[in-house]
Amino acid sequence: MSENVDMTSTDIQHLDSEQLEATLDHVRSSPAEGTLELIVQRPAVDERVLLTEARLNTEEGLEGDTWNQRASKRTDDGSPHPHMQLNIMNARILAAIAQSPERMPLAGDQLVVDMDLSDANLPPWTKLAIGDAVIEVTDQPHEGCAKFSQRFGVEAHRFVNSEVGKELHLRGINARVLTSGTIRQGDQIRKI
Repeated sequence: MSENVDMTSTDIQHLDSEQLEATLDHVRSSPAEGTLELIVQRPAVDERVLLTEARLNTEEGLEGDTWNQRASKRTDDGSPHPHMQLNIMNARILAAIAQSPERMPLAGDQLVVDMDLSDANLPPWTKLAIGDAVIEVTDQPHEGCAKFSQRFGVEAHRFVNSEVGKELHLRGINARVLTSGTIRQGDQIRKI
């Protein structure tokens, strides 16, 4: 089952730095092993489809997503970066920044999880089982872009890229698929 997401902007008051700081205790209490809250496919630029079930595979990342068509400044030839197949973001910080469930897919992360994404919990090369798939956290940083700033505010962009934001990976982490498999919204995420 899938649902297209309305990508048109709405009149929303972005959070200021004080409001963003107030979210930290809740984010810090994210579990060490978590739950897959959202699966977001990006079939084209500025398009989002919410999925309740999807396939991850080693060649495409999230099947039907455009990761494998996106140029990267981090590869010598500009091809998609193999260690950036999946973008993963913490559901708690995203819910606060987005301010409504309908706006959460705007972040552009394919997997939104209720899980501690900090280096202390998920250092690079940590393997995670989700459904039938196995993914691996990589060492590629995940930083906000101009679209993130536009959709969620300049303060949110600064906050997720601040010292504490980078420590907790508030903008998220990158991963690659090691073992293809089916994932479902609500799946448990285990370290292996």
